Amino acid sequence: MTKKKLSRLDLEAMKQKSEKVAWMTAYDFWTARFAEDAGMDMILVGDSLGMCVYGYDGTIPVTMDQCIVHCEAVRRAAPNTFVIGDMPFLSYQVSVEDAVRNAGRFFKEGRSDAIKLEGGEKVCPQVKAIADGGMLVMGHIGLTPQSSGQLGGFKAQGRTAGAAIELIKDARALQDAGAFALLVEAVPPEVCKVIRDDLRIPVYSIGAGVYADGQLLISSDALGIFQAFTPKFVKKYENLAERVTGAFRQYVEEVRSAEFPKEQHTYKMIEGEQEKLTKLLQPK
Repeated sequence: MTKKKLSRLDLEAMKQKSEKVAWMTAYDFWTARFAEDAGMDMILVGDSLGMCVYGYDGTIPVTMDQCIVHCEAVRRAAPNTFVIGDMPFLSYQVSVEDAVRNAGRFFKEGRSDAIKLEGGEKVCPQVKAIADGGMLVMGHIGLTPQSSGQLGGFKAQGRTAGAAIELIKDARALQDAGAFALLVEAVPPEVCKVIRDDLRIPVYSIGAGVYADGQLLISSDALGIFQAFTPKFVKKYENLAERVTGAFRQYVEEVRSAEFPKEQHTYKMIEGEQEKLTKLLQPK
């Protein structure tokens, strides 16, 4: 049975019925295919691909062209899953016109169903313009990696009453600007709950607790592939780094000892052809 791709209306209905949305990042064809086969509700082609795919020390170097290429690959693998493209640094901050143009690339070239961008009240003009252009926009508040320098590093946000109020204001402003959903990152669960209960639109969590309308994880974290660091909110469902390294190590050992390849891993000449080759190689 073919999986049904969710729509904005489906996501809103799930919020009303308190049905949780499960989603992860994916950056390549096969991860996205596995996600769709597993019944994932949504896939984010995150700018975290900078660290998880390219080995950058952050998301800042990621370009629009890189994001589009990965988004297109994910869409080919997961045609029946709601795919969100992540707007990289400086693709929307410079001007509203840039924001609309670059958002449009995700829909035209990457074939995404929505885009996500970071920031609160400051990016509301961009959110409104993109939404007015007929595109779905997801907001992202709390720990926003693209502006982590201003936040003092990769630290939890909204841990004081004053900081929580600012997040609530940002959430309301994004909803009013036309965001169809909101991602809240690294914020105390009780603050996320206030935001979730306050907004009409779905509110999702990455490290913001169980009260949200759904949960996002970075696939490379959940699968134990990304090894540089593990955020507190990550649950590792596998340790593929250890398993893949072990498999590679076994391969190296078998090649060096001539244990691989064995006869079953090779192709045989057609019967009688080896004798013909031997004759052909004899000196005249």
